[in-house]
Amino acid sequence: MSGSIRYHEGKFPPHELDWVQLVPLIGPVNAAVARYDGMLSAIPNAHVLLSPLFTQEAVLSSRIEGTQATMGEVLEYEAKGSVEEPSSPKEADIWEVLNYRKAMHHATKQLKQLPLCQRIIFECHKILLSSVRGSGKSPGQYRKIPNWIGPKGCSIEDARFVPISAEKLPEAMSNWEKYMHSSSPDRLVQLAIIHAEFEALHPFLDGNGRLGRMLIPLYLHQVGLIAQPMFYISAYLESHRDEYYDRLLTVSRDNDWSGWCVFFLNVIRIQAEENLGKTQAILDLYNRMKPGFAELTHSQYAIHALDWIFEQPIFKSSDFVRSASIPKPTAKRILNLLKTEGILREIQPGSGRQAAIIAYPELLNIAEGYDAF
Repeated sequence: MSGSIRYHEGKFPPHELDWVQLVPLIGPVNAAVARYDGMLSAIPNAHVLLSPLFTQEAVLSSRIEGTQATMGEVLEYEAKGSVEEPSSPKEADIWEVLNYRKAMHHATKQLKQLPLCQRIIFECHKILLSSVRGSGKSPGQYRKIPNWIGPKGCSIEDARFVPISAEKLPEAMSNWEKYMHSSSPDRLVQLAIIHAEFEALHPFLDGNGRLGRMLIPLYLHQVGLIAQPMFYISAYLESHRDEYYDRLLTVSRDNDWSGWCVFFLNVIRIQAEENLGKTQAILDLYNRMKPGFAELTHSQYAIHALDWIFEQPIFKSSDFVRSASIPKPTAKRILNLLKTEGILREIQPGSGRQAAIIAYPELLNIAEGYDAF
């Protein structure tokens, strides 16, 4: 195992950091997070309006681990109302994304009554692996056997990284949890260390990457840096995947906690700025469409329809008619008007008893960051 990088026993938390290197970054990154939080706090029903960004985060975080599903495929699958077990590799990928969202919803609910802790992590892990790859790998339990990271099928001798041994894992995770709730000169630097240590410990047989990234918005919310656990980190990490993994490895290989923290702080700043831009664009679209919907539909249900469509930007026409709490004739009329005006678009026409699948392209394209629809 001479070529393998092994877990950095005895070096967590780091004994010292290069604050001369970190301090110039701390002000700008905290300011960027604060600006994003200001926008987040100003949005009415943020969980509704930012629903596409939440789905996109689940897509990208899962893609880092090898899934191929797109946001459109996930939302279209969901719109069709499929409830069976996944029956193809594509459906399995989609289920991983849906499980990510469910796990985040569960954690957000739990944070209202519990601090961020190992219990929440166990519960989220169980949800994350439900009915997908890894479902047979002890969901909701720390691993009891060694695991390692490297090319598919490689032996531990040829692994790129070997995490902490299973028998030392419970104590290491306890130390990790204590550090997460300890005081720190800067919470974002602390978060960088929390994330790196979780990934280095690799406490589960599967799902460690997604869980580690899920912890980022949960922690930011718990320490009061953002009003709600809505921070989308994975776009940059997915597009810089190799650098992300290499930077994590330097912690164990070179004890380079400071270098990792520099990378992580820059990621947070970049993503805070991107999140701010997308959130502002979504709010602008919503504020522009409010009078537009009312003027077009001449209906007291216009804003209700708008909110429903923002939360489900790909949907089955029959679901809108049935569950938007709008009288059926009015709901049908609103849908037809929005399609005629080009605001909504059929991406799958209805046929026979099969309802049409409808999308709101302008909102989806903001979330995607390009004209995908």
